[in-house]
Amino acid sequence: MFTNIQQYQAALEDFTTSCQDTVIHYLHKIEANKHLNAFTYVYADEALQRARMLDENRKAGAPPKKLHGVVIAIKDVICYKDHPVTAASKILHGFKSLYNSTAVQRLVDEDAIIIGSCNCDEFAMGSSNENSAYGKVLNALDTSKVPGGSSGGSAVAVQAGLCMASLGSDTGGSVRQPADFCGIIGLKPSYGRISRHGLLAYASSFDQIGIFGNSIPDIALLLSVMSGADDYDSTAIQESSRSYEITDSSKKYNIAYFREAVQHPSLDAEISNAILLLIDELRKEGHQVTEMNFDLLDYVVPAYYVLTTAEASSNLSRYDGIRYGHQTKESISDLTDFYKQTRSEGFGREVQRRIMLGTFVLSSGYYDAYFSKAQQVRRLLVNKTAAVFAEFDALIMPTSPATAFGFGDKSDDPVTMYLADIFTVFANLTGIPGISLPLFKHSNGMPFGIQVMTKKTDELTLLEISELLLKKHKTDQPVTI
Repeated sequence: MFTNIQQYQAALEDFTTSCQDTVIHYLHKIEANKHLNAFTYVYADEALQRARMLDENRKAGAPPKKLHGVVIAIKDVICYKDHPVTAASKILHGFKSLYNSTAVQRLVDEDAIIIGSCNCDEFAMGSSNENSAYGKVLNALDTSKVPGGSSGGSAVAVQAGLCMASLGSDTGGSVRQPADFCGIIGLKPSYGRISRHGLLAYASSFDQIGIFGNSIPDIALLLSVMSGADDYDSTAIQESSRSYEITDSSKKYNIAYFREAVQHPSLDAEISNAILLLIDELRKEGHQVTEMNFDLLDYVVPAYYVLTTAEASSNLSRYDGIRYGHQTKESISDLTDFYKQTRSEGFGREVQRRIMLGTFVLSSGYYDAYFSKAQQVRRLLVNKTAAVFAEFDALIMPTSPATAFGFGDKSDDPVTMYLADIFTVFANLTGIPGISLPLFKHSNGMPFGIQVMTKKTDELTLLEISELLLKKHKTDQPVTI
């Protein structure tokens, strides 16, 4: 196969391969790896039909579009017209989307092939992909380990070579953390860079569609196609779509890192040492890397969970069993009791927990003590971030405190699970772009990487630094798509 989309499309132009053969290849791989449980739905017949149509168009001399024949999987929280979208929840069992999300529409308009929808934590709430109505997703590198969450299925689909790239969603690290656990690249763009129209909402001021891939040029291509203003999303950045062409320059960067992050007691010693060695290497190569104090790190997780659960409490109130989705079969005459029974049956334990937390922090008597305080912390973080990027090009941080953990290791302790998001929620609270890069391998055999962040809307610098870091740690065996 091929190591990137550009090579694949060159082969299509030379007629040394075809879209149909490529789709057949991926369908066979999906079938052979069904045990990983990465997909909730596979659109085999439709994908083959679209591949044949693209092959015919190419033979007829039609100019290829940007994503001609590129095989992409989407997380089961992203709307694809006339296809199931369930958020891996019983509450939406059997529901099909009535429209395309803006992100999917832009992919399809550029001749991408959507091969299926990927498993995830229910309503994107989780860090391990153990909270799905379809069952857990397995990490292809070690099936006893979690793939990360919530976008675990999308990450494993790329990790196991079941598609060329995939879409996830990132509310507090749900693209970057599974990318870290699976040894692939995971990008969370700036808030608003990709329209949220058609993304099932968890926490609207945090949610962002993200991208999984095996190369920075592939990530950049998908970002370029999906980004841009959208009349359906007032929070979308009001810029036209732009190119994110990566130049191979000798530019030296001014990079910061937080001492409290690299020396945090929760951080695995090997991960900390690897990051410190990388910092030394960057300095030797002429980059300026500066240690900074950041006294707000231990506040980011509490602020994040207060605000996101509050927004979830509001957003998920629409799932009541009246208009669509699951409806209790019990005979109940009282409307309030009907709502309670339907939602108790339809929502899983973690979703119920977060709805209850959100309802609590929004309740009278607690609103000022929790929600207002969390908003104040968020404002302090935004101001601090602006000050950092007024001086530095980028910020580096661990992606996760540890490598992929075993199934069940944290599922009975939600607080421990929440605290593991300490390094990723910062980018969501502040709206800046972040990426997880697979640079290292732990002595336990599992991959881990580093997280890079830049100022809001500066994805180009983020991608250029990412390409530089990946070339420094280039593996001997290129990943095929």
